[in-house]
Amino acid sequence: MVVSDAAQSSAASGETHELRSGVLGLFDSAIMGIAGSAPAYSIAATTTALFAAVLYGGPAALLYCGIAMFGIVFAFNYLNRVDQHAGASYSWVRRALHPVLGFISGWSVVVSALIFMVIATFPAGSSVLSLFSDTLASNKGLVTLLGAVFFLLMVGAVAAGVTVTVTVQIIMSCIEIAFLVLFALLAIFHAHHVTAFSWHWFSPSVFHDSGSSGFVAGALLAAFYYWGWDVTSNLNEETKNAHRTAGLGGLLGALVVFLLFEVFTVSTNLVLTPKQLQDPNNAADILHVLGQTVWPGWGGKLIVVAVLLSTVATLETTLIQVTRTLFTMGRDRTLPAALGRVHPVRKTPVVATVLIAVLSLVLFVASQYVGSISTILTDGYNAIGLQICLYYCLAAVSVIVLYRRQLFRSVGNFVFMLLWPAVGAVFMAFVFVKVIPGLSDTTLYVGLGALALGIIPIVIGWVRGAPYYKMVPKDLRVAQEQELEELEANL
Repeated sequence: MVVSDAAQSSAASGETHELRSGVLGLFDSAIMGIAGSAPAYSIAATTTALFAAVLYGGPAALLYCGIAMFGIVFAFNYLNRVDQHAGASYSWVRRALHPVLGFISGWSVVVSALIFMVIATFPAGSSVLSLFSDTLASNKGLVTLLGAVFFLLMVGAVAAGVTVTVTVQIIMSCIEIAFLVLFALLAIFHAHHVTAFSWHWFSPSVFHDSGSSGFVAGALLAAFYYWGWDVTSNLNEETKNAHRTAGLGGLLGALVVFLLFEVFTVSTNLVLTPKQLQDPNNAADILHVLGQTVWPGWGGKLIVVAVLLSTVATLETTLIQVTRTLFTMGRDRTLPAALGRVHPVRKTPVVATVLIAVLSLVLFVASQYVGSISTILTDGYNAIGLQICLYYCLAAVSVIVLYRRQLFRSVGNFVFMLLWPAVGAVFMAFVFVKVIPGLSDTTLYVGLGALALGIIPIVIGWVRGAPYYKMVPKDLRVAQEQELEELEANL
């Protein structure tokens, strides 16, 4: 394991910059991976945007993006094996490629998480209000107020410590998955399908009408669907046998959400009309519409509970992801050192948590004046999609560079260390480049502008001589034989 120079100097000076280690097992890690991708939330909040981009091609967009995404999952799995660092790609990309690219990778996580916490609160408030009235669910003021309340509750849970967070996640995610499976079965075996099932929905030819622009728009949204499973890597300093458990937990979590996304995208194609799928009033709660279609009345409202639990869960995991990343940046002095402080008892990054809570609430309230909920959500998803593509691509390239001496030692190494991550990297880069001309000015300003802001702390840190920006010695920019021998011995 490579430890940053800043972390070493902190330890030598007697400062405490350590999270609570060895408290999460494989089941905990897998649950966090599922919660991070937030299946019910992603389906509820993004289905209308996906249908607008590719019509009935949603299953195909999720399938092809999912294949590429698993290349990134395998990259994270192998990177975790040689470097257990709460900054994850922030540390890995630095070691394999360059410190500036490493910081940009970590900064992408920070800004994407911050944007997400602003837009994620809308479905939380909308879901609760839809239990009582569809009119109330469209009231942006009430949605904002309730969303802020739920967000503050999640801040409290995260601040209480990782063991509390995981316990809450296990309860919420198990209930969420149970409801999702129930309503998937109700939709699939529903007495009246408005559209007949077609294998064409999974074929590349389904994008014929929308062309390549439709495919990349769908792929960008699909990347947002999957995003979040990598929170397991940001928790690796707090995980038992982290070299194995964190990566495997992310793999299991990604597999579960892939299946759920495909099943529900097919389900909405079957039972909902194009008018329902394109109605902007359904942008934040399309699963409520589906629930009422397959189980009218209070029974159909049960799926709203799944959306609410999923939203709360993903707010928690996103808070964890961004606060752990900021914590490592503070510990490495690439951002203010105060961010690297932990609570003496809870062992949580208290300063980073408070900062993110304040910034998120300010941005969330300000977003009321940007436009409709539908516009805010669509622009937000696309902006995050750009940032996701960037840091996932860098991580995939990093695993190839770091393991270059092992790539051709076996068929498994060739497939999972080189070929599949390379497919993921090329796919993410392709989507990033091709989608930009078709995005709105707001999406570009938020997506690329937020990334560009990262140049400021890079320059400041470089001028101040932060140890993080020292180039990693050439012999460490490859997985060491000793590391791999120890790894194999522990598997």
